[in-house]
Amino acid sequence: MSSSKLLRGTFILTLGIMMSRILGLVYVFPFYQLVGKQGGALYAYGYVPYQIFISLATAGVPLAVSKFVSKYNALGEYRTGYRLFRSGLLLMTITGIVSCMVLYTIAPWIAPFVIEEQTKGNSIADVVTVIRAVSFALIIVPVMSLIRGFFQGHESMGPTALSQVVEQLVRIIFLLVGCYIVLRMLEGSLVTAISVATFAAFVGALGGLVVLIWYWWKRKAYLNDLLAQDRGQLHPPLKEMYKELIMYAAPFVFVGLATPLYQLIDQFTFNRAMASIGLEKISEEAYSIFNVWGQKLVIIPVTLATSFGLTLIPTITKAYVAGDRKSLRKYLNQTFQVVMFLTLPAVVGMALLAEPVYAAFYSYDPLGEQVLRWYAPAAILFALFSVTAAVLQGINQQRFTVISLTLGLFVKLSLNTFLITKFATVGAVLATTFGYFVSVLFNLSIIKKYTNYRYNFVIRRTVLISIFTTIMSICVAIVLYVCEWLFDYQGGRMESMVVVVISAIVGAGVYFFMSERTGLLASLFGNRFAFLQRKKRRRGYRDQPSSH
Repeated sequence: MSSSKLLRGTFILTLGIMMSRILGLVYVFPFYQLVGKQGGALYAYGYVPYQIFISLATAGVPLAVSKFVSKYNALGEYRTGYRLFRSGLLLMTITGIVSCMVLYTIAPWIAPFVIEEQTKGNSIADVVTVIRAVSFALIIVPVMSLIRGFFQGHESMGPTALSQVVEQLVRIIFLLVGCYIVLRMLEGSLVTAISVATFAAFVGALGGLVVLIWYWWKRKAYLNDLLAQDRGQLHPPLKEMYKELIMYAAPFVFVGLATPLYQLIDQFTFNRAMASIGLEKISEEAYSIFNVWGQKLVIIPVTLATSFGLTLIPTITKAYVAGDRKSLRKYLNQTFQVVMFLTLPAVVGMALLAEPVYAAFYSYDPLGEQVLRWYAPAAILFALFSVTAAVLQGINQQRFTVISLTLGLFVKLSLNTFLITKFATVGAVLATTFGYFVSVLFNLSIIKKYTNYRYNFVIRRTVLISIFTTIMSICVAIVLYVCEWLFDYQGGRMESMVVVVISAIVGAGVYFFMSERTGLLASLFGNRFAFLQRKKRRRGYRDQPSSH
């Protein structure tokens, strides 16, 4: 593949992923206005088990199939990749149907672990209904993942990108319209509305699959031409091909499982721990604030930071394989700096503005403010876990990702109930933070061991970033105080939105101004911000005295 085509394909795929993630964040806010805290909790009860099943079935499949097909296409053995694809379609169809049947069947077994009958709010029967509604998506998603990987292996990123965006759009439209019709027009029950919301995963998957089928028929003649050029010298058995595929996919399965498994621990322990300290009346509301609404806000800076940081992973892999230690150190420095540069000010700002941020996106809620303030710093660890896991993949030490995730989950499981009984909802936040901290620390130590990488330079840059963040925070605090005085701030949604926008503009302006003036911006992002340097040079030329 030419470098220009590679860059174009990577850009298209990254753009599709970013748009899909943004859509996945934006819909939450009108969804909250429709279903509230109790509906959010019920939605999570159904969606978390589904995410675990879907991660086991598909996490890493597109990339693994892409890597496999690309490898054999490069050898001129086009029929080998096609054989895997055809048998994989059958296997993924069977896997999807079996997964759906298993999740549908065990729903009554899962529900009592999630909620007790005496809990005020949703019932065990409600949880069973919602889990069963979302299980149908398992029939389609595995097949869709395989087709995406096949197209990517043929250097075609457009089908994956467009299908992801269409899948998300169809899901969100069906979810919001369906909930609105059930709750506002038909005056139906909350359980029915949430069942529609979780069933939207199936409808969205259908939309994504239609896009991929359309691309298949459009590219069929081209794919047939490739098969006609097949060299026919390699005939690996299916068993060996699937073994190779699993080796490619396994590390991504564990990374994809991280968030759902942490949420599953909360799902099985949170309500009981809250009930044990006499807070069963608010446990479901608190659970939805922590594990649904707050989590969606915290994940915003993570998405931005990892999108920039992960683009450097291919260069890290190339430098490691070539034994170029100097370049490897340079790229690792840049990757970690980018993550800290983007995440640290974002999470500090979010913690500082916790009250207006939560009120702007949802509604004024003292518990929501408290949870968001404690939860925001964990975003740094979420971003670092994703990036360090990718680095381990790049230096071919992905097996340690499994160990680090297991250690983190053990810490979370060990501390969760104890910390909840001591600090209520914030205890669950702290247990998650400690779990990810252990995982990240382990990953960083493994990276140091196998690359002989030293973190001194990154630590010094992090101190500089922290100084900028502190100055930014002081400015934001002043703006927040002035805004609350000027607007007679009472926690209203529109008032909160104005406060957040003004504070964010001032904070970002101060932070980027200091970064640009010190050269940190150019050091991290190169010519992406070259226009700032050009403007500064032009001002410098105009300021120079005339030679006459």
